[in-house]
Amino acid sequence: MDGQSVDMPLRDFTPSATSQTQTPSSNLDSISLDSQTPVVRRKIRKICSLGAGYVGGPTCAVIANKCPDIQVTVADLNSQRIASWNTDHLPIYEPGLIEVLKPARDGIDRNANLIFSDKVRESIAAADLIFLCVPTPTKSTGTGAGRAADLVFVEKAARMIAEVAEDDKIVVEKSTVPCKTADRIRGTFSAMGKPGVHFDILSNPEFLAEGTAINDLLAPDRILIGSLKTEQGLQACAALADVYARWVPRERVITMNLWSAEMAKLAANALLAQRISSINALSAVCEATGADIDEVAFAVGLDRRIGSKMLKSSIGFGGSCFKKDVLNLVYIAETMHLPEVASYWNSVVEINEYQKDRFIKRIVACLFQTLTNKKVAILGYAYKKDTGDTRESAAISIVHHLIVENAEVTIYDPKVEESAIWESLSYGNDKFDKIKKRISVCKTAYEACEDADAVVIATEWDEFSNKTVKPPTGTQSIPSTIGHSTAKRPSSSSQDSEPTSTNGISSKSSLADLSSRTSVADEDETAVKGTAPLVSIREHVATIEQTQSNGRLDWSHVARVMRKPMYVFDGRNVVDAAKLGRLGFRVEGIGKAGTGTS
Repeated sequence: MDGQSVDMPLRDFTPSATSQTQTPSSNLDSISLDSQTPVVRRKIRKICSLGAGYVGGPTCAVIANKCPDIQVTVADLNSQRIASWNTDHLPIYEPGLIEVLKPARDGIDRNANLIFSDKVRESIAAADLIFLCVPTPTKSTGTGAGRAADLVFVEKAARMIAEVAEDDKIVVEKSTVPCKTADRIRGTFSAMGKPGVHFDILSNPEFLAEGTAINDLLAPDRILIGSLKTEQGLQACAALADVYARWVPRERVITMNLWSAEMAKLAANALLAQRISSINALSAVCEATGADIDEVAFAVGLDRRIGSKMLKSSIGFGGSCFKKDVLNLVYIAETMHLPEVASYWNSVVEINEYQKDRFIKRIVACLFQTLTNKKVAILGYAYKKDTGDTRESAAISIVHHLIVENAEVTIYDPKVEESAIWESLSYGNDKFDKIKKRISVCKTAYEACEDADAVVIATEWDEFSNKTVKPPTGTQSIPSTIGHSTAKRPSSSSQDSEPTSTNGISSKSSLADLSSRTSVADEDETAVKGTAPLVSIREHVATIEQTQSNGRLDWSHVARVMRKPMYVFDGRNVVDAAKLGRLGFRVEGIGKAGTGTS
């Protein structure tokens, strides 16, 4: 690596002498990277990601796309996965990924600088900077089982780096890890590293939401880089910041101490999960009182102190992060002898499980208290739309419960591979072979719904929605971020940040989403001036629910092929219950009074 003395202004998170609280500031202290302190910049020529999954693949694809002079290698011991990355049938589904990846991988109108390789040791040896993008699942056995993060893959990666490295390396934690993990990695390097080889460890947590990962990478809210406040640590921090600065504005690159950066990712996911569990807890009250959770969410979301994001009630959060990271935080609190804190965060997960149990009990109650020999169609199997990921999907729990109730189950999802469905259902189930004959995976939604007694919407795929109301006027389109150095981040209001449609409205708009574009004061002023009439919450609902007719499910056809009476259990509140009611459906949504009878 080359070294040269340059000015490196970054935004550092440091407390001022007079401030009572810590706030980000562009005026950095003498230790930090500021415009007054020259920092030796280490030139990054080769980057390696250890792990070719949902983090390593998209992250490196965007870096390679934006930094054509840097060779980027995604290394993984799974040769089959690597082979898939080298085709157009990628091992993960992510909107926009193939468009970003192909030019850098295949050298389309540019040099090819993105490599997918199963030669892990060679990739480590050649790299200047190494991203750790390995799994950190919840431990299943031993101390902390069911709560603590299992760092076995992090340890293996650290050991391999120490064994292979012949020159200095910058090692970057991308995986979500407990606070102080960097110390354990440093201990491994100190014990196993070759004489004269220096390792700098950074924490650069990813804040990607599946389904919008490419937008999240191209136009991030922030880039966090945690480092030791040593000369070498700051040099490493500056080197990584230089990579992001190719397309991310400098003011969005935030530097802080190593432990704060590690903790920030756990805290972010815990707070997001908490918000979902909070609105889901309120949905139970709404069902009992006759209130409508969407109207309640819209109303409270107008309060600037609360905001509209993450107020979409559903059957619960899923994915690889939320539950795992909250439970990790619970374990940390327990080990720090903070039982009240542990109990508080554990309740977030408990509410999530409660929400799924409530939903399943509602299905049974509506279907005459028995599902024996009744057919239930599951529409959607991914844990959220715009991804093929099934980890912690609510659909898995629903299917298992339906089978226990002796139901026949059909499953359809537009992006989840059939093999992934079978794998998720068989995991940890020693009786799976006996129950598999009562489960069918279908190619179309119509096939799944044929002769069904009930339909369960488990994933909010756009094609399942029947909402076709005209979008609001005056919105502007969001420009494409691919191929541009900077981009304005599109707004969203989904559980894990959903993609924005071409007219500027999230394709999964919640009732609360409107408040992010129009404040209460703005609405009041407009009404007083007479330029727009005051409208009810339900009219706001009609305004912000956007659909497209192409590719949507024809519910009238579904009505013709289902058995009577016909039930729709909408676990994502994506259908217009009144419209389905006119077709003869009995609709049960989340946080709403149902149209069915028990």
